[in-house]
Amino acid sequence: MLQQQFSDPVKLKTNKIIFEDIFIARDSGTLEQLKELSSKRRMIEESINERSSITMAVAREMSGGSTLQCEQDIQKLEKYLPLLENFIYQVNMVSDGPRMLQWTSELRISWSSALTSSSFFSFLGQKFFQVDSLLFELSMMLFLNGALLREWAFELLSKDLVQSATLFRRAAGVYHHLANEVLPSLQPALPPERPPEVTASMCSVVSLLCLAEAQAVIIRKSEEKGNTQSLLAKLHYGVVQMLDEAIVILQSVTEDRKNISVRFVEYLSFCKVMHELRDHVYRAQNLKTDGQIGVAIGVLRKALVTAQMNLPGNEPWRLVLNQEADKLTGLLEKFEHENDFVWHDKIPTQLEFPLPEGKRIVKFIPYHPQRWERALSFKI
Repeated sequence: MLQQQFSDPVKLKTNKIIFEDIFIARDSGTLEQLKELSSKRRMIEESINERSSITMAVAREMSGGSTLQCEQDIQKLEKYLPLLENFIYQVNMVSDGPRMLQWTSELRISWSSALTSSSFFSFLGQKFFQVDSLLFELSMMLFLNGALLREWAFELLSKDLVQSATLFRRAAGVYHHLANEVLPSLQPALPPERPPEVTASMCSVVSLLCLAEAQAVIIRKSEEKGNTQSLLAKLHYGVVQMLDEAIVILQSVTEDRKNISVRFVEYLSFCKVMHELRDHVYRAQNLKTDGQIGVAIGVLRKALVTAQMNLPGNEPWRLVLNQEADKLTGLLEKFEHENDFVWHDKIPTQLEFPLPEGKRIVKFIPYHPQRWERALSFKI
């Protein structure tokens, strides 16, 4: 699964926001804090909108030596989010009356979506969604934070498997927090046309995907340690179960399903089939070791049918699945040849195959929002 990186969730864009131009401060301290809020957000805006004038050398120095764009952006978010959390808290403490609602509307908070179906708008350019709620800003920033953590996890795959799995689990925790703690309060403010990123169902799906990717990393580590074929099969099928759960959630949200990126849906399916194939291979090898080569052959034949029926449209993913199917075919031919000349074991029907058993060993790392407590005073 981790052979093919899917980076679409991180491809968000946003408009420019200047808080002090809209919210009227009663004192100089509040004005300075509003300017700091705008300044911290501007650094994120310029980075994700690819309009930053800062050189790579300066960006590296500002981030403490990091050369990864995703890590640099996470550091920017870690400075902005506590200020934003406090700003929302202070605004809610002051009033939810007409003046605050008017100011929030005048901010014109708008974001593009990275997971919406874009075929209709491809010739018009990127579509932006505007929602007049500060929780919309918080939600999209949190979604971006999770996407950046996931991207960083991919970057570390070749260097540190343990840290990579940890980052995937952190990302899953961000999306779980978003789905369960933030988005329920935002729902009344959302218009009928909304980005998938601010639906609890999509965030639950992405959380499950991150957990599946974390377990895929752990499987790679387990393979390096030479763990048993039985355990590896169960771990792979545990990934299949997580992705199945994610797909069921997507299919149940009928009103939003048509707006979800086809690439994203295909990626979920591709990952599921990849781990099904690997589960079948390890199960077959384990069955042969246990003297059940006939059952092993049946399992491999079933796996080939599964692969052929679920080839994705995306060419790189199709190529990876074809390569996996080729390896499986080679193993099947070897088993069949050995059975023909040595064992003469009966090949059972599909109904007689043992049911696969999954093992899920990863959990999300809870996200705990930070709030820099600073009093704000507005002229309302």
